[in-house]
Amino acid sequence: MTGEVRQSSAGTPLLYGSAAVHLAAVAVTLARPRLWPWTLGVVVLDHLLITAAGLWPRSDWLGPNWTHLPAQSAERGDIAITIDDGPDPEVTPRVLDVLAAFEARASFFCVGERVSRYPDLAREIVRRGHSVENHSQRHRHSFSLLGPQGMAAEIGEAQGSIARVTGQNPRFFRAPAGLRNPFLEPILKRLNLQLASWTRRGFDTVNADPEDVYRRLERSLAGGDILLLHDGHAARARAGSPAAGTPVILEVLPRLLETLSRRQLRPVTLRAALP
Repeated sequence: MTGEVRQSSAGTPLLYGSAAVHLAAVAVTLARPRLWPWTLGVVVLDHLLITAAGLWPRSDWLGPNWTHLPAQSAERGDIAITIDDGPDPEVTPRVLDVLAAFEARASFFCVGERVSRYPDLAREIVRRGHSVENHSQRHRHSFSLLGPQGMAAEIGEAQGSIARVTGQNPRFFRAPAGLRNPFLEPILKRLNLQLASWTRRGFDTVNADPEDVYRRLERSLAGGDILLLHDGHAARARAGSPAAGTPVILEVLPRLLETLSRRQLRPVTLRAALP
């Protein structure tokens, strides 16, 4: 999906096809037992395909996934700046000040336990006109390996943590590192959450070169883009540079916002782009 509203269907063609492959494999094996190596091979390939879909953050094979804003929002020149892994007591307040200086709005994909740890900061994000969205409760690196129960707990706990602190229920979810599995979409549907990934990112948790991060985000910039930066786990500009030790987002964001203003593109929250 590229900016479409949540669909009512509970499945996707890939998952329906996977179910059909498994049923066909059972039927063929029962009818022709000698063919079991071939049917097993087909099932293994099917599982590899589903795994690949989960490892591709921008894919919509496992369910609706915003990689761009809806067409109507894109035509208005809207851009979504999304900021992950916070709130961070050192970085987030400075990010909020930069956004305020440009009268820009952003969507903060926050970790539930960090919202509970820094409630005043989470509330300040909302007070300044931004949105706080769901980035799981603990940002576990093993999130994509969880079963339905564990995945539902991570997402549900974060919904509760954020709602209790900010008074608002998140409308969007982003998986840690963007990695997921087929169990995710039914959970999001039940919680009325829309999966959102990005159009492009600067890898600013590992890339210590602000210039390179900016170039990655600015490349082919157009209305409807969803851009990804980080206030939590932010890389620091490398030693020897004029900004050595500064969180990369603080070097990139002002320049990015200046570029958006010059090109008459308007930074909005993901919620503002909902049809």
